[in-house]
Amino acid sequence: MDFTFWILAAWLAAGCLYWLRHALAAVAIFRTVPRLERLNPTEPARWPKVSLIIPACNEANTLEAAMRSRLAADYPDLEFILIDDRSTDGTGEIVDRIAAGDPRVRPVHIMELPPGWLGKVHAMHRGAGVATGEWLLFSDADVHFEPGMLRRTVAWCVANDLDHLAAFPTVESAGFWLDVVLAGFLRLLLVGVRPWAIADPASDAAMGVGAFNLVRRSALERTAGFDWLKMEPGDDVALAMLIKRSGGRSRLVNACRHLRVRWYGSVREMAIGSERGGFTILGRFSFARAIVVGAVMLALEVAPFVALAAAGMPLVQAIGAVAAVVAVATSVAFAAWAGGRVVPALLVPVGSVVLISFVWRAGYLGWRRGGIYWRGTLYRTQVLRKGARVRFP
Repeated sequence: MDFTFWILAAWLAAGCLYWLRHALAAVAIFRTVPRLERLNPTEPARWPKVSLIIPACNEANTLEAAMRSRLAADYPDLEFILIDDRSTDGTGEIVDRIAAGDPRVRPVHIMELPPGWLGKVHAMHRGAGVATGEWLLFSDADVHFEPGMLRRTVAWCVANDLDHLAAFPTVESAGFWLDVVLAGFLRLLLVGVRPWAIADPASDAAMGVGAFNLVRRSALERTAGFDWLKMEPGDDVALAMLIKRSGGRSRLVNACRHLRVRWYGSVREMAIGSERGGFTILGRFSFARAIVVGAVMLALEVAPFVALAAAGMPLVQAIGAVAAVVAVATSVAFAAWAGGRVVPALLVPVGSVVLISFVWRAGYLGWRRGGIYWRGTLYRTQVLRKGARVRFP
């Protein structure tokens, strides 16, 4: 009995510290990351030209609707670099049709992927080479912009002399159970990248967002360029790291009321989408590490809820109840901040179990395949390991 008590007590203590860290991280993020609608920057005397670079690989189902929202942007000097990256589903025809209907759109067709590059990073590199803007905005093919967003973000960057701005979007709901898992994923992502430290030049904290990564061209030209991140699956975060490593000023803004995207259509799609980061970033190319990291994360995530079931140990149950309340409240707070539904965020243990199963699945598949399979291409572990840039604490 005494031995069991102390094991549970130690486990619960670790879980309490873990959730306390998440709660404190939430407070820090809410205090330091501004909401876009609350920013009222002075408009610049001259609006700099912006090149919106959009890589699209087999996005025929989402590209056209998303492009309509972006073509409606009221930004004064805007060009679109729309890239068909080796698509096989009709994306290329859509790209050409959109370009024919708007002179601001420049179509780019990539037929082959050169060795040593990830497909999306290569498409971004090609797009940047074609673009003529003073600012480059990298944005995924399925992202929707609200009117006025681009003017406000660019004005804020100019007013604050920034070199990079990432905007956090609303992730559209595609079902209750997917929202349960997404709530946990977004919380862990935000805590892992430490957004409260992004503005500190002495910190290595950096965050990029695939939906909206706005970069000053002159700042990008001072870096090692896309060659530095050409084999990094976490290209959005790596781009922010690239800018910050060269002395650039970077920030994150909450744009959940102005930017929206549907990342996945189902839990199964999210499991497949998690294969890249689960194996390369969390597992660091090791199935064994993925198992260990996942097990530790799961133990900490569910510790308060396990303590509730410790029959005959009222002190453990009481502390577990308090910690469980903190965990649920923190999860709900993150979901509300990100513009998501709060009810799915209540099911913290369920989301945690599913997320960790994704990590284990990714580790196993990465080990069995000898790399990651992404957008129809297999990228080998030994090549990915050499090009890895993103590390989460």
